[in-house]
Amino acid sequence: MSEENLYTFENPEYRRTYWHTCSHVMAQAVKRLWPEVKLAIGPSIDEGWYYDMDAPFAFTPEHLEQIEGEMRKICKEKLKLERFELPRDEALKFMEERDEKYKVELINDLPEGETISFYRQGEFTDLCAGPHLDSTGRIKGNAIKLTACNAAYWRGDSSRETLQRIYGIAFPRKDELDEYLARIEEAKKRDHRRLGKELGLFMLRDEGPGFPFFLPKGMTLKNTLLDYWRKVHKKYGYVEISTPIMLNRQLWERSGHWDHYKNNMYTTVIDDVDFAVKPMNCPGGMLVYASEPHSYKELPLRVGEIGLVHRHELSGALHGLFRVRCFNQDDAHVFMTRDQMQDVIQETVRLFDEVYSVFGLSYTIELSTMPEDHIGTVEEWERNQDILKAAITAMGKDFVINEGDGAFYGPKLDFHLADSLGRTWQCGTIQLDSQLPERFELEYTGEDGEKHRPVMIHRVVLGSIERFIGVITEHFAGAFPAWLAPVQVKLLPVTDRAAEYAENIAGQLDSQGFRVEVDGRNEKIGKKIREATLEKIPYMLVVGDRDMENGTVSVRHRSGEDLGAMTLDQFAALLGDEVKEMTIK
Repeated sequence: MSEENLYTFENPEYRRTYWHTCSHVMAQAVKRLWPEVKLAIGPSIDEGWYYDMDAPFAFTPEHLEQIEGEMRKICKEKLKLERFELPRDEALKFMEERDEKYKVELINDLPEGETISFYRQGEFTDLCAGPHLDSTGRIKGNAIKLTACNAAYWRGDSSRETLQRIYGIAFPRKDELDEYLARIEEAKKRDHRRLGKELGLFMLRDEGPGFPFFLPKGMTLKNTLLDYWRKVHKKYGYVEISTPIMLNRQLWERSGHWDHYKNNMYTTVIDDVDFAVKPMNCPGGMLVYASEPHSYKELPLRVGEIGLVHRHELSGALHGLFRVRCFNQDDAHVFMTRDQMQDVIQETVRLFDEVYSVFGLSYTIELSTMPEDHIGTVEEWERNQDILKAAITAMGKDFVINEGDGAFYGPKLDFHLADSLGRTWQCGTIQLDSQLPERFELEYTGEDGEKHRPVMIHRVVLGSIERFIGVITEHFAGAFPAWLAPVQVKLLPVTDRAAEYAENIAGQLDSQGFRVEVDGRNEKIGKKIREATLEKIPYMLVVGDRDMENGTVSVRHRSGEDLGAMTLDQFAALLGDEVKEMTIK
């Protein structure tokens, strides 16, 4: 980070400090307006900040406008932020006198010997570890926006008090705020939940919260995506398997998932034996490998699975297709010798590059290291982390370290995809594992004729298929490329006389493998074109008397471009090239 960027939003630390200070300014504004409000916590987050509060009334948009106005006043006052510390008993007394019960609880929960610090700005003081800006005057009051207010449980515990969480965002300049708000409005238009309903892709019902229903057009989209997955994985030498959706507790204990993941697993009892619905596909993949002997000549052995998994998510965390309770995971496991590890990792990254480029998605990489809750020795972890670093460094790939966020069995590379709005989504992952092969006593016969233990990677490229559909729905704003679109062509007869001709054209396109519909309603052609455009169908073929006479179709693209009259063969060649080349258009 250059010196000139230290105090700009180019520096993530400065950005977090700026937003954290804004949270204190917001809390001060609320306490000025309504002194009876009790404060809980107010951290900075990825985009802005929030503050949880206990108020005797529900905050409305009008209240948020009042708070924004008071925040602007506080910024103009240029109040100095001063840090000070207190011993535990004095800190408790300080907050008890102010009747801030949530702060008292936080202090009581701090470990003995922990530094208890506060920040004062004018008449307002808050319990906080910091850091903060030196003055409220550093914040541009006209570039502040409070964006939402939602319910939140105190400390995330549904048995505790229900608080109100106010979210905010701020920038050093007003034009940056305006740009951000415009992007948020565009994101709302692209919301996959709304588009999923409008385009007939999927639905969510109260009868199955977190369990999505895919509708016919959604299934076409999903199956087309999976067809591509199978095609590219066959190219890279993968074989496909399917493992049971439910396996006994003993297996999950052996894999370590029972100890590390059981709160997220659905369980049942069959013939007096505990079973769990699989939350991931890995243990089943171990059993498949162990079912027959293997030689070093077979390695690396690449095994893929589109497996339906179930995970118990809290109801408050559910969000469209982004966070569900059942989904298809495009898991794959590659079993290899230690000498093959770097080559296999690089091959996997090249596969990722090929797949993501098809969707026009760029990415950044995080290397997640050993968590506190892990299995295996520190030496094994460090060795595997070094191999991951070496593999991607040799490919010229940049990465950042995400300390302590590895899987419990090994370090991993996480791929964060950037969509057309610049938002990032963690989809792909490559996890290096020498623990499960040990636990499942996996073996191969080496060149020396002796038994050896393989190592393996767990990897997904799309991740949750459902979530990836949500991501690309928003990325393309529902206007999927022609190769992926549920309906690629819609025939629009101008008059009833052209209806039979339209059906004939549709039949010929269907026989060539294109996905086609006919709008044979007795409606004006302008309405048919508008509705097909709203359905985001790539191509509309308008057919009337002249087309019938000439044996042509009048081609329109959903972008509004009129491509003119073509023969059916000419149009089929145009569309066929787009599908074959997987063009993004």
